[in-house]
Amino acid sequence: MTSSNGGFQFDVAIVGGGPAGASCAAACARGGLKTVVLERSIFPREKVCGDTLNPACWPILERLALSEHVMRLPHSRLAEVEFIGLDGASLRVPLDASERGEISIKRSILDNLLLARAAELGAEIRHDCAVTRIEPGWKIHAGGEPITARILVAADGRNSTVARFLNLLPASARDRIGVQTHFPAPADFGDRVVMRFLPSGYCGLASVGENQLNLCLVARPKNLDAIKSWAHAQFTLPPDQPWHTIAPLARAAVAPRHGDLLLVGDAARVVEPFTGEGIFYALASGELAARAILSRDLASYTAVHRALYRGRLWINHLTRLAATNPRISTAILTVAKFAPKTLRLLTHKVTGAVTR
Repeated sequence: MTSSNGGFQFDVAIVGGGPAGASCAAACARGGLKTVVLERSIFPREKVCGDTLNPACWPILERLALSEHVMRLPHSRLAEVEFIGLDGASLRVPLDASERGEISIKRSILDNLLLARAAELGAEIRHDCAVTRIEPGWKIHAGGEPITARILVAADGRNSTVARFLNLLPASARDRIGVQTHFPAPADFGDRVVMRFLPSGYCGLASVGENQLNLCLVARPKNLDAIKSWAHAQFTLPPDQPWHTIAPLARAAVAPRHGDLLLVGDAARVVEPFTGEGIFYALASGELAARAILSRDLASYTAVHRALYRGRLWINHLTRLAATNPRISTAILTVAKFAPKTLRLLTHKVTGAVTR
């Protein structure tokens, strides 16, 4: 496709260089569009995330010619997920054991690879470039001279600066906060995920390769200190253990298209982190936005974005209920011990391939 930007400096300006922004930038640049990514951080950087990559991601990574690259990076091929209730009782569920099953990989590594691929395909990447103002047109101020673009893509997460500047960001209550860190794995931990329900919230553990564990804690603000104290004692973490924080964990959705503005990833819709599907939806929505841009049919993005989530939002609602009600979750685990196929089916629904 030949670029025709009508005098703009860029055909497409993408704010945010995470998986959503990188997948959109890669596809747009490969299609011949003059594309720029404005990223406020300097990569590689850490990102609060469970670090899990579910099987639905592999077809997208294949289209980006990155699946083999990902497998050569430090990662863990996850064999099972263990659920632990308030009473300490646990239930283990096996995960897809195929070559393209569920893996875990640090976001600092994965995101750097994805953005580098967008650059290889021709996208211009500007690090340390925070957006400070947006004018209609699109005229974007982000350090130095402002740039102009025919199409603007917001890929800057649940607290999207683009959405906020354009008065699209919904109000959100700080109902829960997520914190995350990495630390050395015990020798007997293995390649698995552990979801543990606690009176003050929940804890997620995942092996991410190179003898490292990803530890995520989720709690209401009033319980955050208590659950962090529990984690320090439980895992013998040093007093100066670094933590990364993210909030809110829930937020109303934003319409994915507003004229020549498209929203992708968490900027449009935030999914419950307990499901481990965030990276998939980021990659997929970024790719779908690029297809709409390349086909010169931006209006089509609304329908395909809705279809991406259709039929799976019940999983998000159910898992949020489980994550915020540890007593209910523990009761479900008790019942599942007598009917394990039910929990296996739900786990497969969450971690299995998504049909689009």
